[in-house]
This record gives sequence, C-alpha cells and structure tokens, in this order.
Amino acid sequence: MSQRFNVSQSMSLTISYVTQMLQTSLGRRERAMRGCSSAPPAVVAVEVDLVLVLVTVLALLTRLWGIQFPKAVVFDELYYGQFVSLYVKRLFFIDDSGPPLGHMVLALGAYLGGFDGNFVWNRIGAEYSSNVPVFSLRAIPALAGAFCVPLGYQVMVELGCSHLTALGAALLLLLENALITQSRFMLLESSLIFFLLLAVVSYLRFRNNSGVSCWGWLVLSGVSCACAVGVKYMGLFTHLLLLSLAAVHTWRLIGDRTLGNMTVAVQVFARCLALVVLPVLLYLAFFFIHLNLLYRSGPHDQMMSSAFQASLEGGLSRITQGQPLEVAYGSQVTLRSVSSQPVPCWLHSHKANYPIRYENGRGSSHQQQVTCYPFKDVNNWWIVKDPGRQDLAVSSPPRTVKHGDIVQLLHGMTSRFLNTHDVAAPMSPHSQEVSGYIDFNVSMPAQNLWKVDIVNRESDRAVWKTIVSEVRLVHVNTSAVLKLSGQSLPEWGFRQLEVVGDKLSKGYQPSGLWNVEEHRYGRSQEQKERELELHSPTHIDVSHNLTFMAKFLELQLKMLTMRNEETEHKYSSSPLEWVTMDTNIVYWIHPSSNAQIHLIGNAVTWTLSNLGLVLFAVLFVWHLLRHQRRSLDVSKDAWRQFAEAGAVCGGGWLVNYLPFFMMEKTLFLYHYLPALTFKILLLPVVLEHLHTHILRSPSQRRVLEGTVLAALAAVYLCYRALSPVTYGQPELNSTQLASLRWRESWDILLRRH
Repeated sequence: MSQRFNVSQSMSLTISYVTQMLQTSLGRRERAMRGCSSAPPAVVAVEVDLVLVLVTVLALLTRLWGIQFPKAVVFDELYYGQFVSLYVKRLFFIDDSGPPLGHMVLALGAYLGGFDGNFVWNRIGAEYSSNVPVFSLRAIPALAGAFCVPLGYQVMVELGCSHLTALGAALLLLLENALITQSRFMLLESSLIFFLLLAVVSYLRFRNNSGVSCWGWLVLSGVSCACAVGVKYMGLFTHLLLLSLAAVHTWRLIGDRTLGNMTVAVQVFARCLALVVLPVLLYLAFFFIHLNLLYRSGPHDQMMSSAFQASLEGGLSRITQGQPLEVAYGSQVTLRSVSSQPVPCWLHSHKANYPIRYENGRGSSHQQQVTCYPFKDVNNWWIVKDPGRQDLAVSSPPRTVKHGDIVQLLHGMTSRFLNTHDVAAPMSPHSQEVSGYIDFNVSMPAQNLWKVDIVNRESDRAVWKTIVSEVRLVHVNTSAVLKLSGQSLPEWGFRQLEVVGDKLSKGYQPSGLWNVEEHRYGRSQEQKERELELHSPTHIDVSHNLTFMAKFLELQLKMLTMRNEETEHKYSSSPLEWVTMDTNIVYWIHPSSNAQIHLIGNAVTWTLSNLGLVLFAVLFVWHLLRHQRRSLDVSKDAWRQFAEAGAVCGGGWLVNYLPFFMMEKTLFLYHYLPALTFKILLLPVVLEHLHTHILRSPSQRRVLEGTVLAALAAVYLCYRALSPVTYGQPELNSTQLASLRWRESWDILLRRH
C-alpha cells in the first residue's frame, strides 16, 4: 500500500506519567541520601484515539438526545412492549419472530427501570403511564445503536483502510437517519447490528494479531455471533459468512509448512470451538434463561403440548395437579391432539348426529358426531373401558392399560362408544367417518375396538401415561388411525374440527397422535353419578416435569413451524423497494399537531452506497479480467485487501438482504437496516481503492477528494433536513412537511389547521 494520511496517529494523545525530578542529579543525590535504589521510574503510557472518542460521543448524542420523546407507544413498541410486560410478570409466551435474547435485553431495561409490567399495550400512540420508565426501556437499544458507529470505524481499520477512510465510514453511519430512528425506541434492529459488527471486528482483530490476547478476540467473535442469532434468526447468515471467511483463513493456515502438525491441529480445534461449539452452547443458554424466567402459565400455553403446559406454574398444572399418572381401565380422560394444527383441540362428542345426506348428495351413517373441539368442555371426557368387562370404574388395585392393549372409548356424557367404519368422512371422503355408535338396526354393526399404540414408549409393554405418552389409536377392524383432519365442519357440525379414520397414515404424524391431558380414576358405575364425577376436580398428586432439552426442542420447533396469518400492512413493502428507499414507515404522529416520526433514511447516503456497490462490482470484475490477461494493475496485497473488504462488506450486504426474497412474511423497511449498514461500509473501501490504486495523477485524486467532501456535506444537509421527522421535534408546519416528500411513494402525513 502507498502512504496514507493517518488521522488517528496524527491526533492520538500519549499521556506519560514520568517523574522528571527523579532523573535530575538532585533527584539522584536525594535518593542516594535516602538509601533508595537506582531503579528506573515507573512509566504509564495510554494511547487514546481522539477520532474514535469523538465519533463515539457524537453517536451517543445523536441516539440519546430527547430519547423520552414521545412518551407514547411508537410503532413496534406495541409488539415488543407486550413481551416485556410478560417477562416482568414471568408469564410464558411464544414469539415466532426470533429467539429470546432480544426480548430479554429489552426486559433488562424494564427491570433496571423498575417497571412492574402494568401497562395496556393496545394501540400505537397510547400515552405511557407514570409507572413506565420510558428512558430505561429505550436506553439499551439506543446505546447499541450508538456503539455501532465506532464499531463501523474499527471494521474499516481492521480491513486495512486508513483512519481517514474509517472516519468517513463512521460519519456516514453517524448521520444515517434510519439507523438513528430505529435506535431510539424499544426495537431490536440496533442490537442485532451491534452484535453483527462486534462479531466482524472481533474476528478481524483475531486474524490481524498474534499472541495469547488474540484468542480472546476469537472467543468474543463467537459470543457475538451467538448473540446476533439470539436476537434474530437473520444473524445466522452473518455467522455463516464469518465461518466461510474463517474456513478460507484456516485452509491457508493448513498449507503453511512452517507450522507443525500439532500447532495446526490446535489452531483448527480452537477455531471450531470458538466459532461453532461456543455459539451453540450460548444459544441453548439463552433459552435456558428464557424458560427459567417464564415459569408461569401465560397467554400462549395452549400452543404447547400438555406436558409442557403441566410444567408451568398455574394454568394446566393447576388443573392436572393430583392426577393419576398411569391410565387404567375405568379411567376418565380427555384426549388432546398432539398436532395443535390448525388450533389445539380435544376429542369431543355431543348429542347431535351427522346429517343423513351432505350438501354434495353423499350419505352418512347418521350416527352421533365426533369432532375435535378447541375449548375445554365436559363433553371432552371419555372413559377407557375393557372390552371384556362391563365395569366403568377403576378396580383396586388399578389395572393399567399398556402398549398393544385393546380398549373401548365410551363418551362420558352420552354413553356412546367411539366408532369408525367404511363410511366416507363428511369433509375428507378419502378417509373413514368417526362416530359415536348408535344401533339403528340397519345391518351396521358396532366397530368400536381400538388398539393402543404408544409411539414414544420405552418398551413394548410400556404403560399408557397421563400427559407423557403420545398414543396412536388404531382401529382393530379396519387398521385406520384416529386422526385430526384439520378441516372445519359446516354449521350442522358447529364449525368444529373433523376427526377421521385414516388408513393411509404412516410414520410419525402429529395429527394422528393423542395424549391424555386431564385424567381421573372413575369410581361410579351409574350414569348420573358418573356425570357428577366428570364435573368434579381431580385427585392424587403426580408430577409431570420435563427436562430442559425436551422443553427447548418443543419450543424451538414450535417457533420455527408456527405460521401467523399473512396480513397486508399499510407500511409493508417488498425487498426491491428497499434499495432505492421507495417506501417509508410512519412510526408515530402527534394526535393534535404535525409532530411525527418516520423511518426514512438519509437519501444521499442511500444513493451513494448504491453507487459504491455498483463501483465495487465493476472494479472487482475489471481486476479479475486484467488478472486473467496477466496485467497486474495492483499489488497482490492490495488485491487481497480489496477482495477481503468486499467479502466482508459486500458479503454482509448480500447475506442480510437476499434471504428476504425467500421469506413468506410481512416485511418492512427496517428489515433492510443490517444490510444497509454493511453496504454503507463498502463505499469508503471503494473510494480508498480508487484514490490509492486507480487514480494515478494528483489532479484526479484532488477531484475525488473534493467530490467526497461535497458528498459528506450533502449527507449532513440531508440529515439536518430530515431531523424533524427523525426525532419528532421541532414540529413542522404543513408546508415544511410537504417539502420533505421527496418521493411520491413516501407517506408524509399533513394536518391542515
């Protein structure tokens, strides 16, 4: 590399505490008179990068200034605030948007501020009550956003750029309005970007240094990768990018013949440990803390299995406390579908029959309906009966039901046996109808024997257990499996879910599995007494504790597979609109004035970063072609630095942008901010490469320098112009607001007085 102006080195302050008097002859004589030794004085030297300090202070000011304004719910604070309240109250919830670390970070702010969780998060713009610590809730995201600026500076330095180039990158991040807006509220993107940049800086520090201390940077990189993934799943793609870079560097290390085999093995093992094993362990630790914090029954219990629910304090655990563990002949049970799709529901019957003919003309058995009902109800109770006996009460001692046993299931309130036969189901004609058998004397004999198949059994004679056992009920006569089809019945079936006998069911299908949720030992033979018994509480203490790994796997699977209804939002957008910022988001608007906050980026920065991306692609392809023609325009070291900077910054943009094209979810402009950050960092890399290696004459370089200064001035002016809708103050009049509508597609709200 040619010489570069080093701002940091020229402005660094070296503070040396040296006792000058001890170096004088008088000092030496005095020490001799006192009998002191002639040991050299202690020297403490501290190097302070004033540029880095300056951009950090400015970043803190731009992110923290007026952070308590407005004292009202701003956009997705409505969403995350609900989870913060649940954390404070220790109530279990599920959020499919990402792992729990981001929510826990926000909850930490609530805890530090003394928030009691009592606030109704019901609408954007709702005024915060006096018990809500607004500053504390917003401070951690703001600090994370502020520290992204010095981290961007450090990324440039570690990539081999000059400190002047790093300063330019820091200024672009500092004055980016969208990053400022997103950092100032109780949102997650600033924390995600912080951990992504910290992971990159730490890995580059490790790569660029040697000695024992460098391993600390490698560990910090692994920790940061885990935290990024722990905030949002999107962090995984940057983690994979770093793993790819580490793999390339490790491959070069393996080819270094100056290193011994043991040294290479240790180096490879350490990288795997820090960048793969450690992040996995930390990811598990986040869920461990999450599940230990949320130990009480909450609003999303029913989405989880009965065993999971029973492990929570209150809720189902209060209902199931005292239940018998082992199912016996005579047991009164409710059977819950393991699938929980489309909603959690229980095997159900009621005093209503299938219609003689359906709307399409097909006939039915006209027997009693059997459905899956998504609410707890007395008609969900069934009695497990021994086909060889008439007893409907549990004997003493109880005769337990085991894997492979044949049972009958008698509906508790109507005394109809669970039955299936060769009659097409109402909504799924390829499957068999399931009914409560009624003898109409029409040559349709009862077929009500079911084989108990315990799928998660530990042995072939395992006992059917409450909550724990996942059971497949196989019809003896037809080999059909009792299954939830997921179809809703028409009005005649009260819109409840269809249950069928499926002959084609093979392998592990949750829709064909059931578990006993509520359970009591029946004591009554008479119907009237039995009905009273079905309404009474359960008894006999039994604990149903799940291991952490069982709870983690269930929760993680549920988070990855649950699908919220895709809704069209007024401010949703497509990834193609993000690159040119064809969209914006109104985060907050004052109820009686024109004061408002928008997610709008610095238009100059977005345009320049797009130009930088195009220039990088052109230069990269040009260098490849020239290299192929054996025309070496730049040194090998300069080419390697340019390519690596492109891999980090350009690759960071790609991995944080392209995945959104494959996502079937409602997307917003803020999803682009991590990719934008990396794209902004790519621009100074390209400019330095042009200045140092492409432009040969001093006049060309001066033109570029003047252009850069003019561009930075334009960035600042754009930041100032958009500041009123970035910070929400000062309030602008309608004419001033209208002048900020630089694109027709931007939604700037005007209130005419």
